[in-house]
Amino acid sequence: MENAIKQSPAEIKVEKIREFVKTDLNDICDASESTMHDDSLSFSIGSNREDPLVRERLENYWKGVLLVPERQLIVGRVDGTIAASLQILKPSPNNQTSNFAASVDNHFVAPWARGYGLAKMLINAAEVEAKEMGLTVLKLNVRANLENAIQLYEASGYKRWGTLDKYEMVDGKMIAGHFYYKDI
Repeated sequence: MENAIKQSPAEIKVEKIREFVKTDLNDICDASESTMHDDSLSFSIGSNREDPLVRERLENYWKGVLLVPERQLIVGRVDGTIAASLQILKPSPNNQTSNFAASVDNHFVAPWARGYGLAKMLINAAEVEAKEMGLTVLKLNVRANLENAIQLYEASGYKRWGTLDKYEMVDGKMIAGHFYYKDI
């Protein structure tokens, strides 16, 4: 995710949003695209990196995120521009056996915005939000090759409970994934 913290006069902000205003939809689509094209991450939002990106598909995805009551979108901004995001997936209301836990999904920072501490700020905001929702556990999973993300999660107190060797196929190669949880 981030290597060294940048020293900059940039205004850095993390917030939960319920609607896109002004250039937000364009910004989050731009951040998604630039992250998807970053070969060091192989990030995707349910699409193959080899497929041509269709802006309309990305826009529909992000609009849909805001429509799902069980999803909370937290974004990171640099000088007002959305540059990062994280989603909290709450259990559905009728899932009484898992109503204590939520999952973190699609946690990313655009390449141009790395180094400001946004990845850590987003995970911290997710924990605060989850506590406010009355949840006691956060779960997440991450590709085994994303060393900076793994370091961030482990340094933030997430405990690895398993690894799946055949987690995702990226560029024709199978990549393992790690599963984590944290009592919050």
